[in-house]
Amino acid sequence: MTDSASTRRFRHATMRDYPQMEKNYARARELMARNGNPTQWGNTFPRPEVVRDDIIHRRAMLLVDTSDGRERILAQFALCPGEDPTYKHIDGAWLDNDSYVTIHRIASSGLVKHAARDCIAWALKHYGNVRADTHPNNKAMQHVLETSGFARCGLIQLIDRPTDTTRIAYQRHEW
Repeated sequence: MTDSASTRRFRHATMRDYPQMEKNYARARELMARNGNPTQWGNTFPRPEVVRDDIIHRRAMLLVDTSDGRERILAQFALCPGEDPTYKHIDGAWLDNDSYVTIHRIASSGLVKHAARDCIAWALKHYGNVRADTHPNNKAMQHVLETSGFARCGLIQLIDRPTDTTRIAYQRHEW
């Protein structure tokens, strides 16, 4: 029997992964709605063209393992290097103005516990200065970010939609 924890790894997503990624995002939307956060992603986010663009531009990262000889996607996220235009204006203050990466669109498949936390830990290990944001109703993600050592920096406004735009902004910098 294979110990799946020992075979966990991260890799870039490919278009072959897209159908499973869409299923994971659908699961995440349903889970958020059941837990009092029906509007963060609603029924339309992340949009399919954004997910495909993440894959094409190698921003889509997967946490995978092997079970019964088959690879499984445990979690997925977009790792976006460079300045995020959404973060230009903050009601609050970032920890610094150094270069950073942003974690967006994180979703778990539900196959294992703490997959989102593992994704965040990997990003911190490899990039050191990481920003993220989440909806005020997304208590689960707030908990994951805060217990992963992120500081709540203030509020930002999304620029890709007309309503429900306020998000709590977080940052962690490995000094």
